[in-house]
Amino acid sequence: MALQELQADSEYEVAALLTTVTEDYDRISMHGVRRALLQQQAQSLGLPLAELRLPKEVSNAAYDEKMSSTLRRYKDDGVTGVAFGDIFLEDLRAYRERNLARLQMQAIFPLWNRDPVSLLRSIIAGGFRAVTTCVDSKVLGREFVGRNIDDAFISDLPAGVDVCGENGEYHSFVHNGPIFKEPIAHRRGEVVLRDDRFWYCDLIPG
Repeated sequence: MALQELQADSEYEVAALLTTVTEDYDRISMHGVRRALLQQQAQSLGLPLAELRLPKEVSNAAYDEKMSSTLRRYKDDGVTGVAFGDIFLEDLRAYRERNLARLQMQAIFPLWNRDPVSLLRSIIAGGFRAVTTCVDSKVLGREFVGRNIDDAFISDLPAGVDVCGENGEYHSFVHNGPIFKEPIAHRRGEVVLRDDRFWYCDLIPG
């Protein structure tokens, strides 16, 4: 949704997508989505993809340095800002703004302060299709991973859980929508518990 709103705003031109990938697993960090699906997603969106590759054990300082190094290259090519899909986490916003200010770049938040329930319902109504790939077992049960994000999903969420997963309750993979040239074919695979906390559903291409 953040990407769609940026693309609809004549003030912005989206240069690329940037995603962190855990090298040891060859998957999107925390989301657990295979790189093959990530690459298909970027291709369907018609945008270049930059992958920030990280080891599974990485310090905050090392992460910040790798991210800054990547962003400097874009800044040298004329990119002036970085957009995020954050909604309401003030400390995270301040962290992003502080790091980008050091590079003299702007942090952009197209969805900031939107009501999460209204936002997710508009995403679903707008034709975006997504599936949960990781859930935090401290707040959600195994039955919530590998599930389609739809109106029934919203209704079934326990009280106190942010419907957009803004606090890390869940992560997802968007596989179709109005800004996609074609849907990303996939099927659900094995469900596993990692680190005695996070349920992951493997999405298999095709």
